[in-house]
Amino acid sequence: MNLTPKDIVAYLDEYVVGQKNAKKTIAIALRNRYRRLKLSKEWQDDILPKNILMIGPTGVGKTEIARRMAKMMKVPFVKVEASKYTEVGFVGRDVESMIRDLVNNAINLVRKEMQENSKEKIEEEVINEITKKLLPPLPKNAPQAKQEEYQKTFEKMKERVKKGDVDHLKITIELDEDMAMDDSLPPDMIKAQESIVKIIGVFNKNKEKKEVTVKEAKELLQKQAADKIINKDDVKKEALKRAANGIIFIDEIDKIAATGNTRQDPSKEGVQRDLLPIVEGSTVNTKHGYINTDHILFIAAGAFHVSKPSDLIPELQGRFPLRVELNSLDEEALYKILTTPKHSLIKQYQKLLEVEKVELVFEEEALREIARFAFLANEKTEDIGARRLHTVIEKVLEDINFNADEYLGSDFVITKSYVNEKLDDIVENEEITKYIL
Repeated sequence: MNLTPKDIVAYLDEYVVGQKNAKKTIAIALRNRYRRLKLSKEWQDDILPKNILMIGPTGVGKTEIARRMAKMMKVPFVKVEASKYTEVGFVGRDVESMIRDLVNNAINLVRKEMQENSKEKIEEEVINEITKKLLPPLPKNAPQAKQEEYQKTFEKMKERVKKGDVDHLKITIELDEDMAMDDSLPPDMIKAQESIVKIIGVFNKNKEKKEVTVKEAKELLQKQAADKIINKDDVKKEALKRAANGIIFIDEIDKIAATGNTRQDPSKEGVQRDLLPIVEGSTVNTKHGYINTDHILFIAAGAFHVSKPSDLIPELQGRFPLRVELNSLDEEALYKILTTPKHSLIKQYQKLLEVEKVELVFEEEALREIARFAFLANEKTEDIGARRLHTVIEKVLEDINFNADEYLGSDFVITKSYVNEKLDDIVENEEITKYIL
């Protein structure tokens, strides 16, 4: 996508408030990826992505920035917690599973895009299948006149199915039985699983039969129709290409940093050493094929309250040359988060109550007061950033949410005094704040 760094920052501003430095660093990193793709193959191979380390408390927009970035670039995105991985030899998830997750996400992303592009063909296939079920089959040796008459009837019925005239009728359809497989397992075990499934398939050729309405059949037959039309090899090829340029967000990186007496902790340092070849660039075997991690963009993030980035092993530190510090959210930033994003919290609650035919109106002073209370609660207890707003608003709107049926067809105005009435006592008492907010 040919976007300048300024365009990228403007896009991120629609969803994430503040954090200008972080957005600027990320915009440059993204633009450099675009610049690399415009160079010759010889240069492309040598220019590696500059991985990013985000330092900042929870709830300030680290994950959201990375997620929106991936969406904008149409590349697969995976968020993992570093603390969930264990060193090789211990029971738990191995670090290569993040690459397998990325490839699976890429398969889903590409398949969805191809389905969207082949939407008309898929719908045509589904309509054909349903029409065949509604009409009795034509004998194989039927004369030409009968075949022509049948074709006319078929086309008329197809039109009725399309329009929804026969949605109420019931038909029996055959569905492929999906055998779920655990994609997080190592490739060797996945292959063993697939072999077992194939053997079972040989002995169990019966498809699952279901009696459903035509309307339900239109939904249920979509996947099978897509399987017929979309080339699986094309999906796999494109997905592996996208995954090789995807984004992996490693959260809680500070939790595997060895500090003080725990510097010799084998499990923490071991996870870092296991991460190193993945981040440096290596080839990982997945059930869809081999993937090289050289050009995957890794974004690591952590609060670093107890440890420091320098507590990570030097080799891993060197693999995250771009460092950005995200600021804690002040009162003004919390107010902007409430009001400015495209799907801000306030708009979300207004939409939810619109379903109950209640118009929720927030006065300006009330919004300022909600931001003030959220900021105070963050100061008095653990700072959880913008997530505090969810808790505060839920408390303010608890009664109106519960009694929405009593305000049917009317406006409900949230004033500053109403917010104070709901929150004053809770925020004043520090002990209650810890439990309620």
